[in-house]
Amino acid sequence: MTISMSSFGIIIWVILTQQKPYTGCSMTTVLLNVSQGRRPCLEIIPEHRPFQCGEMINIMKQCWDQDENKRPPFSETVRHTEALSEVLKIPGPIDCHKSGANGWSLEPQHPCVTTYEIPSPELPDLPTEEQSSKDRVLSLLLRKNFGSFRTSVKREHVSTQFIGTKSLLHYTVASGDAESVEHVLSLGAEVNCVMAKGYTPLIVAVLNRFHDIMLLLLEHGADPRLGDDDQWSAIHFASQNGDDRAVRLLLDKGALADACEKSGWMPLHLACQNGYETVVRLLLTRLSVKAIGEQEKMQERTPLHLAAAYGHINITKLLLSQGANPNATDCSLSTPLHLSAEAGHNRIVRQLVQSGAAVDIADKRGHTPLHLAALNGHKGICRQLLTNGASPDCRTHNGWTAMHLAAIKRHETTMEELKSLGANVNAPGENQWTPLHLACQQSEAEMVARLLAAQADPNVTESSQQWTPLHLACASLSFPSVLRLISHHANVNAASAEKATPLHLAAQHGNVPIVKALLLNGADRTLRDSSGSTPAEVAQRHGKYEIVQLLEE
Repeated sequence: MTISMSSFGIIIWVILTQQKPYTGCSMTTVLLNVSQGRRPCLEIIPEHRPFQCGEMINIMKQCWDQDENKRPPFSETVRHTEALSEVLKIPGPIDCHKSGANGWSLEPQHPCVTTYEIPSPELPDLPTEEQSSKDRVLSLLLRKNFGSFRTSVKREHVSTQFIGTKSLLHYTVASGDAESVEHVLSLGAEVNCVMAKGYTPLIVAVLNRFHDIMLLLLEHGADPRLGDDDQWSAIHFASQNGDDRAVRLLLDKGALADACEKSGWMPLHLACQNGYETVVRLLLTRLSVKAIGEQEKMQERTPLHLAAAYGHINITKLLLSQGANPNATDCSLSTPLHLSAEAGHNRIVRQLVQSGAAVDIADKRGHTPLHLAALNGHKGICRQLLTNGASPDCRTHNGWTAMHLAAIKRHETTMEELKSLGANVNAPGENQWTPLHLACQQSEAEMVARLLAAQADPNVTESSQQWTPLHLACASLSFPSVLRLISHHANVNAASAEKATPLHLAAQHGNVPIVKALLLNGADRTLRDSSGSTPAEVAQRHGKYEIVQLLEE
């Protein structure tokens, strides 16, 4: 059996959503949708998913690209999917934590961000008897026999390179003994020598929080502006670790507060992400308003974006008081308000709105902060945004309102909050689907009940097949949803564009309880669809003989 790349993309969607694509559509409608570039809804992919899913979604989109020339060959797709089993050595969407041992951290995004200690250079194993005298010097250092070390070390040792291009000064700094460091420096050690990865002795001291050794190195000419292979300077590491004493010392000795590593992250980005308010205050004394709004390169996020995304309210207030722009956008056109609304940071949303953040600005997908709050079930933030002028019926590029997104994600109380503040429970979305259509399609009986209680129209039709919510409930085999719709006066004989009634669909799928419920509530078993078939004939054609017998009684 062969399969097209477009079909493979649909298979990925099915795996990620556990849903059937184009539910309720005829083959003609499916072909029309595909030819016009309409693909299954992405919003129903669960937001709580392994980070590899993001790359899988990208592969899926490439596979079903409308331009066939842009679809990758299967061999390339296989390579990419296999690569997802490996640890990706790139920064995550927001995280920029550096790890000396493992490259970049790929911890999932979480409001409570932990910092990762960066290990000092690894010392070699204790030397054997056959090894040279230089290893015996290291052995004394490793045993912390600092007196004997200072007596034994000679000038020729300080210029020797050990494993990983480490110098004796690197090892001595890592030992933590300031007196031994001063002795090695007095023998002519190069204070700015670098080891593998580009670490200087000063960076090693910063990583280990050896403040007296930092000062000693700086007094002997250590350059605080030197960076490692990724252009992380000592002040980057100190800021990430929240070491305000080291930051103050480095700034006083000439470190640049606006130094950028290769991805454009300044120390301020790191301190804001990790919530180190004291470090932020120190850095702000040396930065201009322009620098405060500087964007890192990968996702173009400002320090305010990071503080807002990670829930650091005091830092958010501090940045705003220093002139940070609350409406700055990143590469996805997301503002700090988008990120805080999505993460559920109530106080930060309030602070941003009070500071002039635009409540209805849309990101690249057409999502406003209200959409993201609704999608994630943050009803308190929905209330804040709506009472501060957010439009309840703004639509994403796919045509979904906040009400649709709350329904998609089964956030019943959020849906009710939106309704109470003026959102339209019958708002038409893509193909004129209402939130009730979505709830029925996903067999969410409780959401169906809540929507009906909020005056959702059970007889509204979508545009592609003229299906009512009852058609979708029958196609999705959701017996509880069918009962709730019937109890709210859904038309059991509503005809679709192909003249199919809910009874035709229930008969096709062979669901006895639904067929009985429809018949008990007035469904007409004699109606014919556009092919001229009655429900019994549809059941016969699909081998649902129990339904045939039931309909012919």
